[in-house]
Amino acid sequence: MSVRKTHLFWPVLFTVFLTDCGTKRLAVEHLPPYVPHEVLGDVVQFTLAFNTGAAMSVSLGAFSRVGFTLLTFVALLVLGRLYRAAAPHDRALAVAVALVCGGAIGNLTDRLRWTAGVVDFIDVGVGEYRFWIFNVADVGVTLGAIALAVLLWKRETAAEREA
Repeated sequence: MSVRKTHLFWPVLFTVFLTDCGTKRLAVEHLPPYVPHEVLGDVVQFTLAFNTGAAMSVSLGAFSRVGFTLLTFVALLVLGRLYRAAAPHDRALAVAVALVCGGAIGNLTDRLRWTAGVVDFIDVGVGEYRFWIFNVADVGVTLGAIALAVLLWKRETAAEREA
């Protein structure tokens, strides 16, 4: 018997969301803001930061909190429709959508909870050459979006070949 999409979707979504919330809480409780703490030399550091914008500090100015909150709700609605339209045994799509949704809900929770911004703390780079600081939710959104793009592209390509 094949595993239904719901048996993967909800556990993945809640795992990403709860891991994100737990790690952010630990970061806020144990890290002083903007002070790097080496984890794996200077390649991986924990540096507590608060992002009032979106990915890579994209900003909508004074409307960032409200604007990105609304955009998140729209994205969740679109992803919800995509999930519902998927076949009952479409596990790959379910996991990809769950990763994005779990991460989106994690960052949305920060936006709704306080005005300081989304909690970020994972800091990757070498020396002064640093990637932007991110969190577990961002990892879920990024991996899920990449998987979703690849899945949808492959399906579109297959459908074009059949036509």
